[in-house]
Amino acid sequence: MDYIQGISRNQLFLMNLDGHVSQDSWARIIDLFVKLMDLEKLGFKDVLKNEGRPPFHSSVLLKLLLYGYKNNIRSSRKLQKACEVNLEVMWLLDGLKPSARTIAYFRKKSSKAIKNLMTEFVHILQEWDLIGGQTIAIDSFKIRAQNSLKNNFNQKKIDRHIEYIDNKIEQYIDKLEQNNSLDILSHKFIT
Repeated sequence: MDYIQGISRNQLFLMNLDGHVSQDSWARIIDLFVKLMDLEKLGFKDVLKNEGRPPFHSSVLLKLLLYGYKNNIRSSRKLQKACEVNLEVMWLLDGLKPSARTIAYFRKKSSKAIKNLMTEFVHILQEWDLIGGQTIAIDSFKIRAQNSLKNNFNQKKIDRHIEYIDNKIEQYIDKLEQNNSLDILSHKFIT
């Protein structure tokens, strides 16, 4: 009896990307979500120039960032690599392969628009009654039996918590920019 044999690497064959992405894949949800958004209204700016290489559309890079966020891929270089090897990302971006520098620049120049997109996402979830907007769910905490100061909320505490979340978002974006600058520096030393 012979071993299971693979296909010849030199064989040319046709491939359908859509067939390799399951119907319940997050890539399909991200694609639909970005198509539904009015990116210009949220602050994403696409400028076409008469000369030079045409830019990527904001929706392409946004899909890639959202996919990376969902799958814990934060580095621009790792996102670039995913464009080359991950079938879901190939399907999501229609085979486009932006460079790490392009991804990093888009993330830096569109940080405010990305924040607006996340806020809009929460509003959509509220409109669809998927979240009520009145309850905050926190994982792994102890619940006290009495109504202590830590267990009740007023508008001041809620505003302070929202400010805390906004600061955390800013720190996350800053950390991503630091990773990108380290990637660019390491790339300069390698080449």
